[in-house]
Amino acid sequence: MIPFTYERAIDARRAAQAVANNPHARFISGGTNLLDLMKLGIEQPTHLVDVSRVPENRIQETGGGLRVGAWVSNADLAADPRVRQRYPVLARALLAGASGQLRNMASTGGNLLQRTRCAYFYDTTKPCNKREPGSGCSALQGFNRMNAVLGATDACIAVHPSDMAVAMSVLDAQVETVKPDGTARAIPIDELHRLPGTTPQVETTLQHGELITAVSLPPPPAGRQAYRKVRDRASYAFALVSVAAIVDADGGRVRNARVALGGVAHKPWRAHETEQLLAGSSSDPPALARAADAALRGARGHGHNDFKIPLARRALARTLGDTIQA
Repeated sequence: MIPFTYERAIDARRAAQAVANNPHARFISGGTNLLDLMKLGIEQPTHLVDVSRVPENRIQETGGGLRVGAWVSNADLAADPRVRQRYPVLARALLAGASGQLRNMASTGGNLLQRTRCAYFYDTTKPCNKREPGSGCSALQGFNRMNAVLGATDACIAVHPSDMAVAMSVLDAQVETVKPDGTARAIPIDELHRLPGTTPQVETTLQHGELITAVSLPPPPAGRQAYRKVRDRASYAFALVSVAAIVDADGGRVRNARVALGGVAHKPWRAHETEQLLAGSSSDPPALARAADAALRGARGHGHNDFKIPLARRALARTLGDTIQA
């Protein structure tokens, strides 16, 4: 056991200061990811700041939308009647993630910040640029069935594991944070996570010590919402490919659409080109297939994960079609 100190914070600013003052400090809330990483020696914090008692654990109405405190559990968020009625894509994504026991513990903020489940990241005997910068990416030539086909580089082909983040991307959520100096900022969810580039160990745009305090959901957009997760087994498995979609269609034409993919990139992948093609287009199968093709333009497999490209195309086209016909 690597020794570490522990403190329980009751104030967001003080928690942020406590972590900022120690480069090896980490926040902990539910601990469903961090504790596993500590047991494996991947994370080795010298100080833990428990933020689970900071008063940001409510879901509040905000001008037609919702403000979700960072320590609202995944189970409570999925079960909230307002989420189920107005943001069904989010409720479905949450229920598709992990197990009931983990959803009871996992927090909203922690879910966004969970780290990749790439097998080589978890295997400390293998090189991994995300774990040890400059050591190389074992997945490139290894067993990479679960790895990225979009936005990846030779430095890293890991994927972000969150289902919830994919749904929040398609909802245009804003992530609220507090910095160690007490200043607050709101980050569009699509700007929170970074693509790997040459620094895959830098996973988000957060500063060290910056603490997520809430996620704001704007009023739900017009249209039907859907979340589809393709995985190896029916429960407790990470996505091979997932699709979050919101489609406003009538009379055989699409007015507007929002699309995000999971399981294919280092972050939730918002398919803006697909959205542009769908806006004002026909909703017939050929048009949906062309829109799905656009989402995977530039995709590149690495051997074992080549199948993800046609799988993502089919999953996206089918999800769009099912959402329009629902």
